[in-house]
Amino acid sequence: MPESSAHVLILEDDADVACAAELLLKRRYARVSTVGQPTQLDTLLAQGVPDLVLLDLNFAPGRIDGAEGLALLDKLRSLARPPAIIVMTAYADVALAVQALKRGAADFITKPWDNARLLAAIQQTLAQRSPAPAHGLDSLIGASPALRALKSMIASVAPTEANVMILGENGVGKELVARAIHQASRRAAGQMLAVDMGALPESTFESELFGHRKGAFTDARTDRAGRFQAASGGSLFLDEIGNMPLGAQAKLLTVLERREVTAVGADRPEAIDVRIISATNLEEARLFDPALFRPDLLFRLNTIVLRVPPLRERREDIPALLAHYLAHYQQQYQKPPRDLAPGALQALCSHRWPGNIRALRHACERAVILSLSDAYQPEDFGLATPAAAAISAAAVTLAADTYQLQALERETVAAALGQSNGNISQAAKLLGVSRAALYRKLEKHGI
Repeated sequence: MPESSAHVLILEDDADVACAAELLLKRRYARVSTVGQPTQLDTLLAQGVPDLVLLDLNFAPGRIDGAEGLALLDKLRSLARPPAIIVMTAYADVALAVQALKRGAADFITKPWDNARLLAAIQQTLAQRSPAPAHGLDSLIGASPALRALKSMIASVAPTEANVMILGENGVGKELVARAIHQASRRAAGQMLAVDMGALPESTFESELFGHRKGAFTDARTDRAGRFQAASGGSLFLDEIGNMPLGAQAKLLTVLERREVTAVGADRPEAIDVRIISATNLEEARLFDPALFRPDLLFRLNTIVLRVPPLRERREDIPALLAHYLAHYQQQYQKPPRDLAPGALQALCSHRWPGNIRALRHACERAVILSLSDAYQPEDFGLATPAAAAISAAAVTLAADTYQLQALERETVAAALGQSNGNISQAAKLLGVSRAALYRKLEKHGI
């Protein structure tokens, strides 16, 4: 089953590259389409605008200036309801990356890509498109005392250049808070780039954040802009900052102290002009554990600390959130408006929502898609009935066994890759499977 109902379009002229991206994404997204040439785009758009486009920047043989892709970017952005766009190029110099971002791209990926990096970029970009008012404090829905206090702090902090650390559980809307800060700041005309630090391998940390020069390492075929350079004049949102290894923390600290970065393979540093907004779901007390987080880095990041309350502490906002998300998904899926059945609102407001607003949003999407009655019932939102709870408990043992089997398969595949020094053909022979089957297992386990 796909993990998301999103439609992803891959606009790429290299058939092998398009196929690799399609194989990676089709297990995770309900619909993945590929288009090899810009002339084919109008036909696909006539059938519906995708949620996200992976856009190559060069199509004609020998072209490396990105002009074709930038023109397509402008065309897609001019649509009534434009898709999110991640540009892909093997020639990602700083100027081209910044130009694409300024013209509306949400992110950029260099080819060949790292699978985990590509998936994280797509997931993060789609999450940013979650239904919410477009800008600033209006994106924070509700009027509870806890939310009003948070909005007041954002209004005070945003116009300053102070670094901000946002604390809160998963799903509370930390990135929405970061974007509200950026939109209300003097940097609003610039980019706000988001980086999931928890999904960033330490081996590619410097290249992703600081960029690299051609020839700096085996796969460095061109110069590449880092996130600090691409966000120049704007804000850089470092999400899940608490998951950074200590070695990476030391490198980030050096950059923040000196206000300059040195791209991998470069012989001189570049000055940076970004505001740092960070976030973590770690409990604040754990951040003060020096074995987990460097105190000197924490001092640099937490000039201002904002705490985003979980949904269970702002239940007064649940009716407004329900109305907003139900209306959005009714329009998106062309479903008729429905009222909540008697007792449904009480059940939804009393639910603890361990996944917070993100979980409520997904529950609203589920209800709009699955409801068959004249009014939304609690079960439409996936709230467990006693019978469903019993079935769920009975499934725990089976889930544990399945997990153990998957873990064993992952270890076996990783061992074969290690023994073959990463050679896919040799690893496939050791495992007694085809190359295609091995690629599917690599996708499955995120190796």
